[in-house]
Amino acid sequence: MKKVAVAILNWNGERLLPQFLPSVLSNSPEGSVYVIDNGSSDRSVELLQQDFPGAQLIRFEDNHGFSEGYNLGLAEIEAEIVVLLNSDVEVTTNWLEPILNEFDNNENTVAVQPKIRSYKHKELFEYAGAAGGYIDCYGYPFCQGRVLNEIEKDRGQYDQRTRIFWASGACMAIRKNTYFKAGGLDPHFFAHMEEIDLCWRLNRMGNEVIYLPDSVVYHLGGASLQAGDPRKTFLNFRNNLLLLAKNLKGKEFYRILIPRLFLDGAAAFKFLLSGGLREFLAVIRAHFAFYGDWREVREENRDIRKPALRNLPGTFKGLLPWQFYIKKRKTFAEIMANNPK
Repeated sequence: MKKVAVAILNWNGERLLPQFLPSVLSNSPEGSVYVIDNGSSDRSVELLQQDFPGAQLIRFEDNHGFSEGYNLGLAEIEAEIVVLLNSDVEVTTNWLEPILNEFDNNENTVAVQPKIRSYKHKELFEYAGAAGGYIDCYGYPFCQGRVLNEIEKDRGQYDQRTRIFWASGACMAIRKNTYFKAGGLDPHFFAHMEEIDLCWRLNRMGNEVIYLPDSVVYHLGGASLQAGDPRKTFLNFRNNLLLLAKNLKGKEFYRILIPRLFLDGAAAFKFLLSGGLREFLAVIRAHFAFYGDWREVREENRDIRKPALRNLPGTFKGLLPWQFYIKKRKTFAEIMANNPK
């Protein structure tokens, strides 16, 4: 049994596997490589069996979504450390070495994210994770190198090892025992923001989530759902509210919920005014879905200790959209320079 296993969740990835899997197989000698097929209906499985014998296949008949697909797949993998890696990620030479060194040298580190740059524009950070994830006190996630839709060029400004709030599900290394001790990825989310929820729990347990710039990968992004897809809009808005309902204590949750509903309403009308009727309707559907789920989610997590969000590492203590749209602060450094005390 190797110490680390790279686990790629695949769903109808026939086009992506020949493009990205070779880099993982050739640049990951320290670990075993697994492909977890999540009920694909294309030729993915046949392709894997014929062309990629070096990748071990775990196959499910149904699509369990990102969260449960990984939960079921990782349960079948024997390794101390598992890397959740998207099927549209190109890895670089020796990308695993700094990650393994971090785990060996720091027992409090339970999850690690490498530097994630864009596959298409390699000088830029990539939207899904960039140089490590943060969150504001109203639940809006952002990153070193990416604030809302503003993406920075990598000029070495985030080349320091940093404790962060969340690591991207596009490429996250995590101690397997801690993954399951924390409850794994929550199937309520199906896809999108489930990694933020997991990392919120990890932080709450006193563990450390770390960004490592010495490990670099390139992410294509949008392989499952493209930006602007109403399904993606629905999941992002619904799951962001579920994230708050699940992880905030009572008074803090209700204090934040009311302004968030107004802010989401403003975002919905912004979609509508710019011609995005389908996205507008997706936000409305997301809210109705949230209203049907939030009480169940809160009840399931009622007995969990929930420290205030502002007291956890990697948080911005103000309102991110105010800084971005009103104050015109578009970079991570500008935002954090105005972090309230």
